[in-house]
Amino acid sequence: MAGWIAMRPVGVSSHGQCPARASRLPDQSRRRAMPRQSIDHMIVIMVMTMATMLAACHPQPVIVKRSQLLMGTVVSVTSVAPDRERAHRAAAAGLEEIRRLEKLWSTWIPTSEVSQVNAAAGRQAIPVSPETLDLIDRSIHIAALTEGAFNIAVGPAVRAWNISDQGRLPSREELAKIRPLVDLAALRIDRQARRVFLTRAGMALDIGGIGKGYAADLAADVMQRHGALAGVVALSGDIKTFGRMPDGHRFVFGIQHPRREHGVILGRLELENEAVSTAGDYQRYFMQNGIRYHHILDPRTLEPARLARSVTIVAREGIMADGLDTGIFVLGPEKGMALIEALPEVEGVIVDTQGRVWVSSGLRTRLQLDPQVPVVEATK
Repeated sequence: MAGWIAMRPVGVSSHGQCPARASRLPDQSRRRAMPRQSIDHMIVIMVMTMATMLAACHPQPVIVKRSQLLMGTVVSVTSVAPDRERAHRAAAAGLEEIRRLEKLWSTWIPTSEVSQVNAAAGRQAIPVSPETLDLIDRSIHIAALTEGAFNIAVGPAVRAWNISDQGRLPSREELAKIRPLVDLAALRIDRQARRVFLTRAGMALDIGGIGKGYAADLAADVMQRHGALAGVVALSGDIKTFGRMPDGHRFVFGIQHPRREHGVILGRLELENEAVSTAGDYQRYFMQNGIRYHHILDPRTLEPARLARSVTIVAREGIMADGLDTGIFVLGPEKGMALIEALPEVEGVIVDTQGRVWVSSGLRTRLQLDPQVPVVEATK
């Protein structure tokens, strides 16, 4: 069930109107000359009173928060707008946009465009919407940036491990049979006709490592078109912000500690017109014989990546942050941080397998870390 919280600014009536003012005038018959100093004081008081009255006539923006279960997670939106009606309208529009995108991309919905592309693998190309085509196009771009460490064609391996459900250990023989099916080069796109074709039977796209970030981007755009001045769209660990809070402060978020209970954070970060996304081995996993098998697969080995515990990426776009955190998790701290430093308007925090925290150069003065955490600072 969706929920919301609206905050009304202090100093404004419940109807958002100016408070009543006294209209009584002083008795002119009793007026007498006043000293110059008293007149100056009266002018100051009148100016301050007028300023207060004018401020009361211009209510502060209203904040509305709503949440709903979408895309397999709890989606929360925060809408800051000039009035309650627009704040509610923008929040509702943001959630509706994510619901629309879920119908296009979810592999749990047989009629979604991604499900249709997967079902037609090896047989025919499938027409898709501009949003789906752009999602796949951007995924291919991030795959190139990460040298294949991010790969949306990893669907068959995701199915084999089944970590989203109870989890299982596929045999080496099973993974060997799957390997030809995760070749991104076997994905064909006709951009002019907007058609997508998986050329090998058994191939399957899995956009779980990038779809939520792009959904946050598009939902934030829709909220602004519906009157939101500022806001947040959060799909679990994928967050997009725009603007600032009514008091002028940026939005503050915490980075989850990958080896502590939920809610214990490594540090805090302020965001404005930015996105943040975290990939971690603590999010979905199962344990067997003391080994953690998590959901972030290395497309090269088809097994869980073993070089990091968590990766947090800050970027202008949610789609970039979401795709990069997965790919950089696979690359590990050294190659991953080198890529972060090479990309414009991208910053990151990597927790390696020893628990050390790698911080990109652009976050050194922005990130408030727990002082007990060992830090490795990136160098340009």
